[in-house]
Amino acid sequence: MRRILLFILILIVTSISQILAENLKPTKTINPPTIDGKLDDSIWLTASNVTGFKTFIPDFGMDMHEPTKTYMAYDDDNIYFAFKCFDSEPEKIKASLTNRDNIRSEDWICLNLDTFGDQQSLCAFYVNPLGVQGDAHFASGIEDEGIDFIWYSAGMIDEDGYSIEMKIPLESIRYSQADPVKMAVFFERKISRYREQGSYPALDPDLGYAFMTQLKPMVYEDLKGKNVFEILPAVTFNQKYQNEAGNLNLKDENKELSLTAKYGISSDLIIDATYNPDFSQVESDASEVEINLRSNLLYSEKRPFFLEGRENFNLSGVRASEVDPVYNIVHTRRIINPVAGGKLTGNLGEKSKIAILYALDDLNDIYSVDTSKVHYAVARYKRALSGDSYLGAIYAGKETEEYSNRVAGFDGAIRVSEAAQLEFNGFMSITKSDMANDLNGNSFALKYSLSSRNTDIQVAVNNVSKNFIADMGYVSRDGLQLLSALYRPKIYTENEFFQRIDLEAFSSVGRDLYYDKYETFNHVSADLLFGGTYEIKLKYSYSTETYKGEVFKTGGFHAFLSGHLSNNFYMGILYRYRGSILFSDNPEQGMSNVISANMIYHPTDQLENDFSFVFSDFVRSSDSKTIYSVPIIRNKLTFQLNKYLFVRGIVEYNNYYKELTTDMLASFTYIPGTVIHVGYGSIYNKLEWRETLYTPSSNFQEMRRGLFIKMSYLWRI
Repeated sequence: MRRILLFILILIVTSISQILAENLKPTKTINPPTIDGKLDDSIWLTASNVTGFKTFIPDFGMDMHEPTKTYMAYDDDNIYFAFKCFDSEPEKIKASLTNRDNIRSEDWICLNLDTFGDQQSLCAFYVNPLGVQGDAHFASGIEDEGIDFIWYSAGMIDEDGYSIEMKIPLESIRYSQADPVKMAVFFERKISRYREQGSYPALDPDLGYAFMTQLKPMVYEDLKGKNVFEILPAVTFNQKYQNEAGNLNLKDENKELSLTAKYGISSDLIIDATYNPDFSQVESDASEVEINLRSNLLYSEKRPFFLEGRENFNLSGVRASEVDPVYNIVHTRRIINPVAGGKLTGNLGEKSKIAILYALDDLNDIYSVDTSKVHYAVARYKRALSGDSYLGAIYAGKETEEYSNRVAGFDGAIRVSEAAQLEFNGFMSITKSDMANDLNGNSFALKYSLSSRNTDIQVAVNNVSKNFIADMGYVSRDGLQLLSALYRPKIYTENEFFQRIDLEAFSSVGRDLYYDKYETFNHVSADLLFGGTYEIKLKYSYSTETYKGEVFKTGGFHAFLSGHLSNNFYMGILYRYRGSILFSDNPEQGMSNVISANMIYHPTDQLENDFSFVFSDFVRSSDSKTIYSVPIIRNKLTFQLNKYLFVRGIVEYNNYYKELTTDMLASFTYIPGTVIHVGYGSIYNKLEWRETLYTPSSNFQEMRRGLFIKMSYLWRI
C-alpha cells in the first residue's frame, strides 16, 4: 500500500511539474528597466526568455530569415517585455517616425496578450523598430484597431538589427485577481521585405490561423491587483464660418468643458462616465464616392469614450460572408451628439463578461417633430465555454418620446474541432413610432468555417426578414435570404520569388423577400504573393441583384496590384469593371468603372506623403450615355517631429461637386488622453455670388471655414 501511495504521489508531482514547465513564468524584479530601447538593464541578463520563432506567413513552420529573442519581467506596478530582433541587413529594416497606429506596413513586433487566459479576447501591442506604437483589441474574430491603451515603448536600430522595450502599467489592462494570475501570450514579428510573419509559440499548420487556441500560458505569481482611477478633463474651442451672399460670416462659436472618469471596482470590472464629452474627430474621414448608393456609407468609430471596451459588443456570425448585410447590431457612430454617457464593462467571475452602455444624444430624432432627447442603451452578456467557444446575449435600444427601436438576441461560437468553428446568431427587432405603423423583424445567421495550412472552407446561411431594423447597428439591407459557400485552396512553392498562390471560389444564392426574386453572387479569383512584398489579385464574378422588383446584372472583372517598390515607396491600385444599377424610382442597368489608387512615399523617416485617387462612373446600357463620373483626388502630407508631435495637411478635390477641401492639423499626444490638437479647415466651391444667388464659376470661393482647439490631460490617481 505504501508503494502504491508513493507511486501515485510521484505521478501527481510529475504531472504538476510538467504543467508548470509548459507555462511561461516572467521574472519578478525590484530594479525595473529604463524604457529607452537599449537592452543594457540588469534585469534582461537574468529574465525569462524565449526564442525559436517560426513563420505562419507566407507558410507555416519555417525558420524566419532572422532570429528573435523575447524577454519577460514584471514588478508590483508594470509588466515588461523586451525583444532583440536580429537582422543581417539592418540598412533594409523598414521603419519610420510616424504617428500612432500607422506602422502596419513596416517591420514590427507584436505582443498579443490574453490577459484573462480564457481564449475569449486579447490585447495586441505593436511596436516598430523606432518605438512607434500601434494597438488593437481582438474578440469574436474581429480585430479592432481603434483602441488606444496607455503604455510605453522605445526602439533602437543598431548593427545587429533592432531592440524593443515595452512597459505596460497594470492599470491599463484588465485581469483576474487570482494568485497566481494566469494569462496567455503570442509573440509575433514581421519582416516586411520578405512579407514574412513569424511567432512564438509556432502555429500548428493543421489549425491554420485559429491562434486564440494556440496561445502560450503565462503565469504571474504574487501580482498585486491594480484598481484604475482616471479623471480626464478636456477643453474644446471651435469656430464655424459660412459664406452668405458672397461674404464669409461667423455662424457658430463654442467653448466646451467636458469631464470623463474611469473607476475600477476591481482589476477586471470598470465603470466609465462622461458629461458633455468632446467627441470631435481629429482625423477627418477620407472621402468616398457618395453618389448612387443603395445604403449609407459605413464610417468607422474614432471617438475615445466609445472605443474603449467596444470589443465587448462584437458578435459571432455577423459579416458571415461578403454578401451578408448584417455588419453589427451595435455601431456607436450612430450616436451623433451625446451630452452624457456611462459604461460598465468587465468580468463577473472566471467565465462571465458583461458590458452596459448608455448615452444621451442631443440630436433630434428623424421621426420626431419635437425637441426630445434620444436615449441609447446597450447591454451585453457573454459566457465562456471551453477553449474559445462562448454563448452570448445582447440588447440594443433607441428611445425618444415618439419613437423606439429595440433589438434583442443571442450569439455564440462553438469550436467543433481543432480547426473548425461554428458561429451563429439570432435577433428580433421591434420598432414603434407615433407617425407610422409598428414594424417587427428578425434576423439569424449560421456559419461553419474550417481553416488549415492548405485549405479554407466556409458555409453560411443568413435570413434577414422584412422590416428588420437595427438603429444602433449597421444593416445594409433587409428582406433577404442567403446561402453561401467558399472554398480557398492555398498553393505553396519553394521558389523564393513566387511564394504562395491562394485560389478562391465563392458562390451565393439569395432571395429578395419583398419581390420574391432570386439573385446570385459568384466569383473565382487567384491571389499571388511574389517578390517578397508584392501581391496581385485577379477576380471574375457573375452576379445579379434585385432592386425595385427587377433583377440586374452586377458581375464583372477585378484586378488589384500592390507592393513596396522600394523601402520608402508603396503603391497599390485596384480596378473594377462591373455591371451596376442606377438606384432611383426608375432603376436602370449600366456598367461602371471603379479605380482606387494609393501611393505612400517616405522621403525621410519623419516625412510621409500619402496620395490617393478614387474614381467611379455609371454608363447606361440602353444608350451608352455616361450618367455620372466622380473622380476624387486626395493628398495628405505629414511631418512627424518626434513620437509625440506631428503636423499634417490634407488637400482634397471632388470633381463631381467641384469642391476643394483643405485641412491642417498640429497634434501633440504624450499618452492617449493627454493631448493638444489645433486644426483649421476650409471648403471651396466653384461658385460666385451674383445679386441674389450663387452661380457656377471658373474660380474657387471659400464657402465654409472651421477652427478648433482641443486640450485634455489624463490624471491617474
